[in-house]
Amino acid sequence: MSEQSKQPSTRRDFVKDAGVAAAGWTIIQPESVYGTPANPKTKVGLLGCGRRGSRVSQLFVKNANSELTALADLYDDQIDAARKSLPAPDAQAYKSAEAILDADIDAIYIATPPYMHPEHFELAVASGKHILMEKPVAVDPAGVRRVLAAAKNVKPGQMVMVDYQQRWGKDYRWAYEMVVGGEIGDIRMVRSAWLSGGLPVRKGHPESEERVRNWLFYKELSGDIIVEQNCHNIDVVNWFTGAHPVSATGYGGRVVRTDIGDIMDSLAVNYKLPDGRVYTHSGNQISTGGYRDVGEYFFGTKGVISTSRRGYTVNIQGRSESTQATKYNITDDVITHFVKGTRGEIPTENAAFFAAESTLTAIMGRIAIDLQREVTWDEVFNM
Repeated sequence: MSEQSKQPSTRRDFVKDAGVAAAGWTIIQPESVYGTPANPKTKVGLLGCGRRGSRVSQLFVKNANSELTALADLYDDQIDAARKSLPAPDAQAYKSAEAILDADIDAIYIATPPYMHPEHFELAVASGKHILMEKPVAVDPAGVRRVLAAAKNVKPGQMVMVDYQQRWGKDYRWAYEMVVGGEIGDIRMVRSAWLSGGLPVRKGHPESEERVRNWLFYKELSGDIIVEQNCHNIDVVNWFTGAHPVSATGYGGRVVRTDIGDIMDSLAVNYKLPDGRVYTHSGNQISTGGYRDVGEYFFGTKGVISTSRRGYTVNIQGRSESTQATKYNITDDVITHFVKGTRGEIPTENAAFFAAESTLTAIMGRIAIDLQREVTWDEVFNM
Protein backbone atom coordinates (compact mmCIF):
# COMPACT_ATOMS: atom_id res chain seq x y z
CA MET A 1 0.00 0.00 0.00
CA SER A 2 1.11 3.58 -0.52
CA GLU A 3 2.57 5.75 2.23
CA GLN A 4 -0.53 7.91 1.94
CA SER A 5 -2.76 4.97 2.90
CA LYS A 6 -0.96 4.18 6.16
CA GLN A 7 -3.16 4.46 9.22
CA PRO A 8 -2.40 6.64 12.28
CA SER A 9 -1.31 4.95 15.49
CA THR A 10 -3.67 6.60 17.95
CA ARG A 11 -7.23 5.61 18.76
CA ARG A 12 -8.45 9.12 18.04
CA ASP A 13 -6.91 9.13 14.57
CA PHE A 14 -8.15 5.61 13.83
CA VAL A 15 -11.70 6.61 14.74
CA LYS A 16 -11.44 9.91 12.89
CA ASP A 17 -10.16 8.19 9.75
CA ALA A 18 -13.00 5.69 9.91
CA GLY A 19 -15.49 8.55 10.15
CA VAL A 20 -17.09 7.61 13.46
CA ALA A 21 -17.77 9.19 16.82
CA ALA A 22 -15.07 9.32 19.47
CA ALA A 23 -16.99 6.89 21.66
CA GLY A 24 -16.17 4.15 19.16
CA TRP A 25 -19.46 3.71 17.35
CA THR A 26 -21.89 5.73 15.27
CA ILE A 27 -25.32 6.56 16.65
CA ILE A 28 -27.94 6.80 13.91
CA GLN A 29 -31.57 7.77 14.32
CA PRO A 30 -33.88 4.88 13.36
CA GLU A 31 -35.41 5.29 9.90
CA SER A 32 -35.26 1.71 8.59
CA VAL A 33 -38.26 -0.09 7.18
CA TYR A 34 -37.11 -3.26 8.92
CA GLY A 35 -38.36 -4.20 12.37
CA THR A 36 -39.94 -0.85 13.31
CA PRO A 37 -42.60 -0.76 16.05
CA ALA A 38 -45.22 -1.22 13.30
CA ASN A 39 -44.02 -4.82 13.12
CA PRO A 40 -45.03 -6.95 16.14
CA LYS A 41 -41.75 -8.89 16.16
CA THR A 42 -38.33 -8.61 14.56
CA LYS A 43 -37.85 -11.51 12.16
CA VAL A 44 -34.32 -12.86 12.57
CA GLY A 45 -32.31 -15.18 10.35
CA LEU A 46 -29.41 -17.29 11.65
CA LEU A 47 -26.47 -17.62 9.25
CA GLY A 48 -24.23 -20.37 10.62
CA CYS A 49 -26.03 -23.04 12.67
CA GLY A 50 -23.10 -24.24 14.79
CA ARG A 51 -22.82 -24.41 18.56
CA ARG A 52 -22.45 -20.68 19.20
CA GLY A 53 -25.04 -19.64 16.66
CA SER A 54 -27.62 -22.02 18.06
CA ARG A 55 -26.99 -21.03 21.70
CA VAL A 56 -27.32 -17.31 21.06
CA SER A 57 -30.34 -17.81 18.81
CA GLN A 58 -32.17 -19.36 21.75
CA LEU A 59 -32.19 -15.84 23.22
CA PHE A 60 -33.92 -14.53 20.09
CA VAL A 61 -36.52 -17.27 20.49
CA LYS A 62 -37.08 -16.33 24.14
CA ASN A 63 -37.26 -12.58 23.47
CA ALA A 64 -40.87 -11.43 23.33
CA ASN A 65 -40.11 -8.97 20.53
CA SER A 66 -38.22 -11.23 18.11
CA GLU A 67 -38.67 -14.53 16.33
CA LEU A 68 -36.30 -16.83 14.46
CA THR A 69 -37.78 -17.39 11.01
CA ALA A 70 -34.82 -18.51 8.86
CA LEU A 71 -31.75 -20.75 9.13
CA ALA A 72 -28.77 -21.09 6.81
CA ASP A 73 -25.73 -23.36 6.83
CA LEU A 74 -23.53 -25.34 4.47
CA TYR A 75 -24.53 -28.59 6.15
CA ASP A 76 -28.05 -30.02 6.44
CA ASP A 77 -27.28 -31.79 9.74
CA GLN A 78 -26.35 -28.45 11.31
CA ILE A 79 -29.64 -26.93 10.18
CA ASP A 80 -31.60 -29.93 11.49
CA ALA A 81 -29.82 -29.81 14.86
CA ALA A 82 -30.43 -26.07 15.22
CA ARG A 83 -34.11 -26.44 14.29
CA LYS A 84 -34.56 -28.98 17.08
CA SER A 85 -32.49 -27.30 19.78
CA LEU A 86 -33.85 -23.80 19.46
CA PRO A 87 -36.66 -24.87 18.79
CA ALA A 88 -37.63 -23.32 15.47
CA PRO A 89 -39.74 -25.93 13.65
CA ASP A 90 -41.19 -23.48 11.14
CA ALA A 91 -37.97 -21.66 10.21
CA GLN A 92 -37.18 -21.74 6.50
CA ALA A 93 -33.85 -23.34 5.55
CA TYR A 94 -31.30 -21.88 3.13
CA LYS A 95 -27.84 -22.95 1.96
CA SER A 96 -26.10 -19.61 1.38
CA ALA A 97 -25.70 -16.11 2.77
CA GLU A 98 -27.19 -14.60 -0.38
CA ALA A 99 -30.31 -16.76 -0.10
CA ILE A 100 -31.09 -16.02 3.56
CA LEU A 101 -30.43 -12.30 3.10
CA ASP A 102 -32.96 -12.31 0.27
CA ALA A 103 -35.55 -13.93 2.55
CA ASP A 104 -38.35 -12.15 4.42
CA ILE A 105 -36.32 -11.23 7.51
CA ASP A 106 -35.60 -7.97 9.31
CA ALA A 107 -32.25 -8.91 10.83
CA ILE A 108 -29.40 -11.35 10.31
CA TYR A 109 -27.25 -12.96 13.00
CA ILE A 110 -23.92 -13.94 11.40
CA ALA A 111 -22.37 -16.87 13.29
CA THR A 112 -20.23 -18.35 10.55
CA PRO A 113 -16.49 -19.09 11.01
CA PRO A 114 -14.43 -15.86 11.33
CA TYR A 115 -12.69 -16.18 7.98
CA MET A 116 -16.10 -15.81 6.32
CA HIS A 117 -17.09 -12.69 8.27
CA PRO A 118 -15.78 -9.98 5.89
CA GLU A 119 -17.70 -11.40 2.91
CA HIS A 120 -20.87 -12.06 4.89
CA PHE A 121 -20.71 -8.62 6.51
CA GLU A 122 -20.42 -6.95 3.10
CA LEU A 123 -23.46 -8.83 1.84
CA ALA A 124 -25.46 -8.02 4.97
CA VAL A 125 -24.66 -4.31 4.82
CA ALA A 126 -25.73 -4.20 1.17
CA SER A 127 -29.00 -5.98 2.02
CA GLY A 128 -30.06 -3.23 4.43
CA LYS A 129 -30.91 -5.82 7.09
CA HIS A 130 -29.98 -5.19 10.73
CA ILE A 131 -26.78 -7.04 11.61
CA LEU A 132 -25.49 -8.85 14.68
CA MET A 133 -22.19 -10.55 13.87
CA GLU A 134 -19.99 -12.81 15.96
CA LYS A 135 -16.49 -11.66 16.79
CA PRO A 136 -13.81 -11.38 15.52
CA VAL A 137 -14.67 -9.39 12.40
CA ALA A 138 -11.82 -11.04 10.43
CA VAL A 139 -8.71 -13.21 10.77
CA ASP A 140 -6.16 -10.98 9.03
CA PRO A 141 -5.50 -7.28 8.29
CA ALA A 142 -6.95 -7.48 4.78
CA GLY A 143 -10.21 -8.79 6.23
CA VAL A 144 -10.31 -5.98 8.81
CA ARG A 145 -9.84 -3.37 6.06
CA ARG A 146 -12.64 -5.02 4.09
CA VAL A 147 -15.02 -4.79 7.08
CA LEU A 148 -14.08 -1.14 7.67
CA ALA A 149 -14.84 -0.31 4.05
CA ALA A 150 -18.22 -2.05 4.23
CA ALA A 151 -19.05 -0.38 7.56
CA LYS A 152 -18.90 3.02 5.88
CA ASN A 153 -21.83 1.92 3.68
CA VAL A 154 -24.20 1.15 6.58
CA LYS A 155 -27.52 2.81 5.87
CA PRO A 156 -29.30 5.26 8.20
CA GLY A 157 -31.37 3.26 10.67
CA GLN A 158 -29.48 -0.01 10.04
CA MET A 159 -28.50 -1.53 13.41
CA VAL A 160 -24.99 -3.06 13.41
CA MET A 161 -23.58 -4.84 16.46
CA VAL A 162 -20.67 -7.26 16.94
CA ASP A 163 -20.89 -9.78 19.77
CA TYR A 164 -18.23 -8.33 22.06
CA GLN A 165 -20.67 -8.98 24.90
CA GLN A 166 -18.93 -6.92 27.56
CA ARG A 167 -19.70 -3.67 25.73
CA TRP A 168 -23.41 -4.12 26.52
CA GLY A 169 -23.15 -5.98 29.84
CA LYS A 170 -24.72 -3.86 32.58
CA ASP A 171 -22.01 -4.52 35.16
CA TYR A 172 -19.23 -3.95 32.67
CA ARG A 173 -20.79 -0.60 31.85
CA TRP A 174 -20.87 0.30 35.53
CA ALA A 175 -17.22 -0.66 35.85
CA TYR A 176 -16.36 1.41 32.78
CA GLU A 177 -18.08 4.45 34.27
CA MET A 178 -16.06 4.03 37.47
CA VAL A 179 -12.80 3.85 35.54
CA VAL A 180 -13.45 6.86 33.28
CA GLY A 181 -14.93 8.68 36.27
CA GLY A 182 -11.61 8.48 38.12
CA GLU A 183 -12.57 6.07 40.91
CA ILE A 184 -9.20 4.30 40.70
CA GLY A 185 -7.27 7.37 39.55
CA ASP A 186 -5.14 7.39 36.44
CA ILE A 187 -4.56 3.96 34.89
CA ARG A 188 -0.87 3.09 35.10
CA MET A 189 -0.85 -0.53 33.88
CA VAL A 190 -3.27 -3.14 32.53
CA ARG A 191 -3.30 -6.92 32.62
CA SER A 192 -5.76 -9.40 31.10
CA ALA A 193 -6.04 -13.17 30.84
CA TRP A 194 -8.06 -15.93 29.24
CA LEU A 195 -6.86 -19.08 30.96
CA SER A 196 -9.20 -22.02 30.57
CA GLY A 197 -9.58 -25.53 29.20
CA GLY A 198 -9.69 -26.94 25.70
CA LEU A 199 -12.53 -26.77 23.23
CA PRO A 200 -14.67 -29.66 21.94
CA VAL A 201 -13.61 -31.40 18.73
CA ARG A 202 -16.19 -32.38 16.13
CA LYS A 203 -15.98 -35.96 14.86
CA GLY A 204 -17.83 -38.27 12.50
CA HIS A 205 -17.67 -36.13 9.36
CA PRO A 206 -15.96 -36.80 6.01
CA GLU A 207 -12.28 -35.87 5.79
CA SER A 208 -13.13 -33.35 3.07
CA GLU A 209 -15.15 -31.36 5.65
CA GLU A 210 -12.56 -31.49 8.46
CA ARG A 211 -11.21 -27.94 8.30
CA VAL A 212 -14.59 -26.25 8.10
CA ARG A 213 -16.25 -28.51 10.69
CA ASN A 214 -13.36 -27.91 13.13
CA TRP A 215 -12.51 -24.38 12.04
CA LEU A 216 -11.70 -23.37 15.64
CA PHE A 217 -8.43 -25.32 15.48
CA TYR A 218 -7.07 -23.88 12.23
CA LYS A 219 -5.32 -20.51 12.32
CA GLU A 220 -6.27 -19.58 8.76
CA LEU A 221 -9.97 -20.03 9.56
CA SER A 222 -10.21 -18.85 13.19
CA GLY A 223 -7.33 -16.40 13.55
CA ASP A 224 -5.85 -18.50 16.42
CA ILE A 225 -6.96 -18.35 20.06
CA ILE A 226 -5.84 -14.75 20.68
CA VAL A 227 -8.01 -13.53 17.80
CA GLU A 228 -10.99 -15.88 18.08
CA GLN A 229 -11.30 -16.07 21.88
CA ASN A 230 -8.96 -13.69 23.71
CA CYS A 231 -10.18 -10.77 21.62
CA HIS A 232 -12.89 -10.25 24.27
CA ASN A 233 -10.27 -9.22 26.85
CA ILE A 234 -8.49 -7.05 24.31
CA ASP A 235 -11.73 -5.28 23.38
CA VAL A 236 -12.41 -4.42 27.03
CA VAL A 237 -8.94 -2.92 27.41
CA ASN A 238 -9.31 -0.83 24.23
CA TRP A 239 -12.69 0.34 25.51
CA PHE A 240 -11.60 1.23 29.06
CA THR A 241 -8.33 2.93 28.04
CA GLY A 242 -9.78 4.69 25.00
CA ALA A 243 -6.75 3.73 22.94
CA HIS A 244 -5.39 0.85 20.93
CA PRO A 245 -1.79 -0.29 21.45
CA VAL A 246 0.85 1.02 19.07
CA SER A 247 3.07 -2.07 19.13
CA ALA A 248 3.30 -5.64 20.44
CA THR A 249 5.80 -8.38 21.22
CA GLY A 250 4.98 -11.92 22.29
CA TYR A 251 5.59 -15.62 22.51
CA GLY A 252 3.26 -18.54 21.94
CA GLY A 253 3.48 -22.28 21.99
CA ARG A 254 1.90 -25.47 20.76
CA VAL A 255 3.13 -28.02 23.26
CA VAL A 256 0.12 -29.72 24.83
CA ARG A 257 -2.41 -29.79 21.99
CA THR A 258 -0.80 -31.72 19.14
CA ASP A 259 -3.71 -33.87 17.99
CA ILE A 260 -5.58 -31.41 15.76
CA GLY A 261 -5.07 -28.21 13.81
CA ASP A 262 -2.26 -25.68 14.04
CA ILE A 263 -3.32 -23.09 16.64
CA MET A 264 -1.42 -22.29 19.83
CA ASP A 265 -2.37 -23.74 23.21
CA SER A 266 -0.68 -20.98 25.27
CA LEU A 267 0.64 -17.47 24.66
CA ALA A 268 1.73 -14.19 26.23
CA VAL A 269 1.80 -10.75 24.60
CA ASN A 270 3.12 -7.39 25.77
CA TYR A 271 1.35 -4.42 24.22
CA LYS A 272 2.56 -0.82 24.41
CA LEU A 273 -0.07 1.91 24.64
CA PRO A 274 0.48 5.27 22.89
CA ASP A 275 1.84 6.99 26.02
CA GLY A 276 4.18 4.12 26.92
CA ARG A 277 1.99 2.32 29.45
CA VAL A 278 2.24 -1.45 29.47
CA TYR A 279 -0.62 -3.86 28.79
CA THR A 280 0.12 -7.56 29.23
CA HIS A 281 -2.11 -10.41 28.09
CA SER A 282 -1.82 -14.15 28.63
CA GLY A 283 -3.98 -16.95 27.30
CA ASN A 284 -4.15 -20.72 27.23
CA GLN A 285 -6.50 -23.62 26.52
CA ILE A 286 -4.69 -26.15 28.70
CA SER A 287 -6.16 -25.54 32.16
CA THR A 288 -7.51 -28.61 33.97
CA GLY A 289 -9.77 -29.29 36.94
CA GLY A 290 -12.21 -26.58 35.95
CA TYR A 291 -9.70 -23.79 36.68
CA ARG A 292 -10.52 -20.55 34.93
CA ASP A 293 -9.08 -17.04 35.00
CA VAL A 294 -10.81 -14.86 32.45
CA GLY A 295 -10.84 -11.12 33.03
CA GLU A 296 -9.15 -7.75 33.00
CA TYR A 297 -7.24 -5.82 35.68
CA PHE A 298 -6.73 -2.06 35.68
CA PHE A 299 -4.11 -0.65 38.04
CA GLY A 300 -4.64 3.02 38.93
CA THR A 301 -3.06 5.63 41.16
CA LYS A 302 -5.85 5.22 43.73
CA GLY A 303 -6.68 1.54 43.42
CA VAL A 304 -7.36 -1.47 41.22
CA ILE A 305 -10.48 -2.72 39.48
CA SER A 306 -10.85 -6.26 38.12
CA THR A 307 -13.58 -7.10 35.65
CA SER A 308 -15.01 -10.32 34.27
CA ARG A 309 -18.29 -11.80 33.11
CA ARG A 310 -18.76 -12.94 36.71
CA GLY A 311 -18.70 -9.36 37.96
CA TYR A 312 -16.20 -6.77 39.14
CA THR A 313 -14.21 -5.93 42.27
CA VAL A 314 -12.88 -2.51 43.22
CA ASN A 315 -10.00 -2.17 45.67
CA ILE A 316 -9.17 1.36 46.85
CA GLN A 317 -5.94 2.06 48.74
CA GLY A 318 -5.53 -1.59 49.71
CA ARG A 319 -9.08 -1.96 51.07
CA SER A 320 -11.67 -4.09 49.27
CA GLU A 321 -14.32 -1.48 48.66
CA SER A 322 -16.97 -3.31 46.64
CA THR A 323 -17.73 -6.43 44.69
CA GLN A 324 -20.56 -6.77 42.19
CA ALA A 325 -21.43 -10.30 41.10
CA THR A 326 -22.94 -10.84 37.66
CA LYS A 327 -25.41 -13.71 37.99
CA TYR A 328 -26.72 -13.96 34.44
CA ASN A 329 -25.49 -14.41 30.88
CA ILE A 330 -24.50 -10.96 29.62
CA THR A 331 -25.33 -12.02 26.06
CA ASP A 332 -28.93 -11.38 27.20
CA ASP A 333 -28.04 -7.68 27.28
CA VAL A 334 -26.67 -7.88 23.74
CA ILE A 335 -29.84 -9.45 22.33
CA THR A 336 -32.14 -7.10 24.23
CA HIS A 337 -30.23 -4.05 22.99
CA PHE A 338 -30.07 -5.35 19.42
CA VAL A 339 -33.78 -6.13 19.23
CA LYS A 340 -34.69 -2.72 20.63
CA GLY A 341 -32.55 -1.10 17.95
CA THR A 342 -34.16 -3.12 15.17
CA ARG A 343 -37.61 -2.04 16.38
CA GLY A 344 -36.74 1.66 16.54
CA GLU A 345 -37.10 1.77 20.33
CA ILE A 346 -33.56 3.17 20.71
CA PRO A 347 -31.21 4.90 18.25
CA THR A 348 -29.39 2.44 16.04
CA GLU A 349 -25.59 2.23 16.11
CA ASN A 350 -22.71 1.01 13.99
CA ALA A 351 -20.33 -0.98 16.20
CA ALA A 352 -18.25 -2.36 13.33
CA PHE A 353 -15.57 0.29 13.77
CA PHE A 354 -14.57 -0.43 17.36
CA ALA A 355 -14.95 -4.15 16.65
CA ALA A 356 -12.50 -3.87 13.75
CA GLU A 357 -10.09 -1.95 15.98
CA SER A 358 -10.17 -4.62 18.69
CA THR A 359 -9.87 -7.42 16.15
CA LEU A 360 -6.79 -5.79 14.62
CA THR A 361 -5.27 -5.37 18.09
CA ALA A 362 -5.59 -9.12 18.63
CA ILE A 363 -4.20 -9.83 15.16
CA MET A 364 -1.21 -7.60 15.96
CA GLY A 365 -0.46 -9.79 18.99
CA ARG A 366 -0.64 -12.96 16.91
CA ILE A 367 1.59 -11.54 14.19
CA ALA A 368 4.16 -10.47 16.80
CA ILE A 369 4.23 -14.08 18.02
CA ASP A 370 4.42 -15.49 14.50
CA LEU A 371 7.26 -13.18 13.43
CA GLN A 372 9.05 -13.41 16.80
CA ARG A 373 9.71 -9.67 16.90
CA GLU A 374 8.06 -6.38 17.79
CA VAL A 375 5.46 -5.22 15.28
CA THR A 376 3.70 -1.86 15.08
CA TRP A 377 0.07 -0.96 14.48
CA ASP A 378 0.84 0.82 11.20
CA GLU A 379 2.90 -2.13 9.96
CA VAL A 380 0.17 -4.64 10.74
CA PHE A 381 -2.68 -2.54 9.36
CA ASN A 382 -0.92 -2.34 6.00
CA MET A 383 0.00 -6.03 5.70
